[in-house]
This record gives sequence, structure tokens and C-alpha cells, in this order.
Amino acid sequence: MEKYKNMLNATRYVGGTLLSIGIAIFLYGIFISEYNAVMGVGIGTVMGAVFIFLIGMFLIASEEMVVNSRKSKKESAV
Repeated sequence: MEKYKNMLNATRYVGGTLLSIGIAIFLYGIFISEYNAVMGVGIGTVMGAVFIFLIGMFLIASEEMVVNSRKSKKESAV
């Protein structure tokens, strides 16, 4: 897992930053703005942040599974 910490941190920071921005835009759309479109942009940004985080986690987990399965095949062949 040490090998994938950089990708995990990048996924976490990008997802967290987008989530914070999306929540701020959503709250701006609810309380300050008169336009409902701003609220929709906030919801879309939050959904995008969650999607980026989940895809990043899936890629990290699947890559680690592939590497571990290759190691186990090599060990069983010896």
C-alpha cells in the first residue's frame, strides 16, 4: 500500500477540495442567490467530487489486487 499512497493522497485532496467548493456553491445558491441554476451547479460539483473519489479508490484497489495476484502466482510456481 505504500506504493499507492501518493495516488491515494491526490484522490483524497482533489475530492475533498471539490466537495468543499461544491458545498459552498450549493449553500450560496440556497441562501444568497436568486437563481436556481447556481444550486444545480453546486449539486453537480458535489456529485463530481464523489465520483472522482470513488473512481480513484477503485483504481487504487484494482491495481493493488492485480499486483498481489501476480506475486501470489509467482510464489506458487516456485
